[in-house]
Amino acid sequence: MLAQLGLRPVRERLAKTFAPYQDRRMLTLLLLGFSSGLPAPLVFSNLSIWLRDLGVSRTDIGLFALAATPYAINFLWAPLVDRLRIPWLSARFGRRRGWALFTQSLLILAILLLSLTNPAENLLLVAAAVLFVTFMSATQDIVIDAYRIELLEPHLYGAGSAAAIWGWHLGGTLVGAAGGLFLAEYYGWNTAYMVLAAGIFIGMLAILMSPEPQQAISAETLAEESRVLAQLEGFKELPKHLRNAMGWLYVSLLAPFVEFTRRRGWLWILVFIFVFKLGDALLGRMSGVFYREMGFSLLEIAEVSKLYGFAANILGILLGGILVARVGMLKALFISGLATATTNLTYAWLAASGQSYLVFVVALVSDNFTTGLVTVAFVAYLSSLCNSAYTATQYALLASLGNLARIWLSASSGWMIDKLEGDWTLFFVLTAVIALIGLPLLWVIMRRFPVVTSKVRKDTEKGNEVVS
Repeated sequence: MLAQLGLRPVRERLAKTFAPYQDRRMLTLLLLGFSSGLPAPLVFSNLSIWLRDLGVSRTDIGLFALAATPYAINFLWAPLVDRLRIPWLSARFGRRRGWALFTQSLLILAILLLSLTNPAENLLLVAAAVLFVTFMSATQDIVIDAYRIELLEPHLYGAGSAAAIWGWHLGGTLVGAAGGLFLAEYYGWNTAYMVLAAGIFIGMLAILMSPEPQQAISAETLAEESRVLAQLEGFKELPKHLRNAMGWLYVSLLAPFVEFTRRRGWLWILVFIFVFKLGDALLGRMSGVFYREMGFSLLEIAEVSKLYGFAANILGILLGGILVARVGMLKALFISGLATATTNLTYAWLAASGQSYLVFVVALVSDNFTTGLVTVAFVAYLSSLCNSAYTATQYALLASLGNLARIWLSASSGWMIDKLEGDWTLFFVLTAVIALIGLPLLWVIMRRFPVVTSKVRKDTEKGNEVVS
C-alpha cells in the first residue's frame, strides 16, 4: 500500500536522513553539551541583566566580556589535557574521562563561589569569581570537544555536533538562561546561581556511564614525532633528563601546531575562523541589555528569548546536521553564514518598532534558527580539521581563535552603543554588515582548499585505517 502511494521511498529517505541521531553515543554528547552550555548564561546574558538591574553602566557590563578570555586562550593549556595524567582519576577512568570529572568538580565549586558574591558591594570580587568559572568551563570544553571528536567517526560529525549543541542549549538557553531568570525573579540572583551549580552533575553522570574513547594515531604522525625525538637523542652533551623534557615539550606543545601549518591553505583557514562570527559577537553580548532598555520584563525575556528562541534553535540545529550531511560542511557554512547575517537585521527592525511583542518574537525566532544552522556546520568543520594525535590541542586552538574575536570585540559592544548615543537600529545594521566579512574568505577556501583534514578514519568497507 505504501509503495502504491509512493510513500515508502519517502519513509526510507527520512529514515536514512535521521539514522545518525539514533546512535546511542548521541545521548552522551547531548548530556555533555548540557554541562558545557550551563555556565554560559551565568557569565554572559544573565550576568549582564543582573548587573544592569543593579545600575552597573553599559560600558562596565561590556568590559565583563574580558573575564571570558579563557574561552579564547584555552589552547594554551590544552596540551596538558592531551598529555598530562590526573593522579588516580586518569588511571581509574581514562585520559578523557578523568580530566572531565576533574574539571566538572572544580566548575561546580566555581559557580557556587560566584553565587556568594554581591555585585552591589564588590564588583572586582564578582569579576574574579566569573574568571574562575570561565577558566574551569573553558577547560571542561577542551575535554568534551576532544571526547566528542574521538568518540565518533568523521561521517557522524554533523549529527554529533548537532547533539552536542542541542545539549548546550538545553543547559545554556533553557535551564541556565530561562530557568535562571525564573529563579532570579522569585528567589533572587544568588539563589539562582547556587541552584544551577548542581546542573553540572548531569555531565558527570554522562561521563561515568560512557566508555573511554579509543583513537588510533596515524603512522605519519608517529614517524614525525619519532624523527624529532631521535634528533634530540643525538645531543649527547645534554643531560638525559633535559633531552626527555625537550622531547615531551615538542610532542605536547609544538607538534600539534607544526602539523597543522603543513597543510595547504592553513593560514586562510585560521583567518576565516577568526572573523566568521564577528557579527554575532557584537549582537550577543548586549542583547539582554537591549531587551531591558526596550522595556521587556524578565519574564517576557525568558518566555520569548529563551523558550520560543530555544525551540527555533533546536529546529535549526536539527536541520543544520542534515544540511551538513546533504551538501557538505563548507557549502553548509556558506548558506548558514549568509542566513545569519540577514537575520541580524530583524533586531534593527525591533529597535525601530519599539516595544513590539510580535516583532520581538519574529526577531528572536529567526535569529535562533539561523544560529542553530551555522553553529552545527562550524563545529563540524572545526572537528574535521583535527589530527587524532592532538585532538584536544588542535580543536582548542581552532575554537579559541573563533572565541578570541568574539570575546575581544564583544567587550567593545557597550562602548559602541554609547558612542552611537543609544541608536540600537544602527548598531544592529552594523552587526549584519560585519557578519558578512567571513564569507569571501570561505569562498576562497571552498574553491582552493576544500580538503584539509588530517584525521585517521576507519574505512568501514575495507576495515583499513586511512589518513585523509
